Amino acid sequence: MTSQEELKKQTGYKSVDDYVSSGMVVGLGTGSTAYYAVERLGQKLKSGELKDIVAIPTSIRTKEQAESLGIPLVTLDTHSKLDVAIDGADNVDPGFNLVKGGGGALLREKMVELAADKFIVIVDDSKLCDGLGPTFPISVEITPFCHEHTIRTIAALPSCAGCKPVLRMGSSSNNKVDGDEIAVTDNGNYIVDLHFTEAIKDVPKMAADLKALCGVVDHGLFCGMTTAVLCAGAGGVTVTAPEEKNKAEKIVKNMAFLSAAVGLVAVATMIVRKR
Repeated sequence: MTSQEELKKQTGYKSVDDYVSSGMVVGLGTGSTAYYAVERLGQKLKSGELKDIVAIPTSIRTKEQAESLGIPLVTLDTHSKLDVAIDGADNVDPGFNLVKGGGGALLREKMVELAADKFIVIVDDSKLCDGLGPTFPISVEITPFCHEHTIRTIAALPSCAGCKPVLRMGSSSNNKVDGDEIAVTDNGNYIVDLHFTEAIKDVPKMAADLKALCGVVDHGLFCGMTTAVLCAGAGGVTVTAPEEKNKAEKIVKNMAFLSAAVGLVAVATMIVRKR
């Protein structure tokens, strides 16, 4: 059986092999799966297979990894337009909405990935879910100033009904309690993780409500951003995209319409014959 680590490596390597070419500006994600995309990019630059690449990291630890591999780095200050960004996700729902932020880099990830022409999401099949919320908490980056007030305000939002907000403690790079001090992000902010027992009813609504809340810097709901999802499982790596799903749904609807139309014509023909 293929290990989860091997699945992460498969998607990370394939994302670079399929979506990165010479001369590109590339966004580098953060996390255990994105690690392999960064590793692969470094390999292909070292071998000369890729040239004239510059990259924008989404966290300090990704920056350090990229530097150790000799990947030339820039920032959004000098390159506001990216060709592609590659990153993992904590959860992916059927509508291609994502949960990110388990690694604490959600703000920088969102800034970089929104600036990319293509956003490639790399996951293994354990990250797929029917609805966001129950299987992984939603991370929200908030200002330290009056953070307890902000947490209460978040919990009171109707779109967040049923959530249990938990202030992240210890390291900001995971949502486990591994210290006594409040976790601090690379940006000097705090993170509150929203735990749900049931699927979020309206993900885009919740995303908009959180973003509009004073005291919230950003959140880990990534809606309408995905270009393609590379998912590794026992059968290999599959690639799905919102456009492909929409086309498939239209085909199914058209087939259902044609089937119904044929049935109506048949009924009408029978009636005419009886007359």
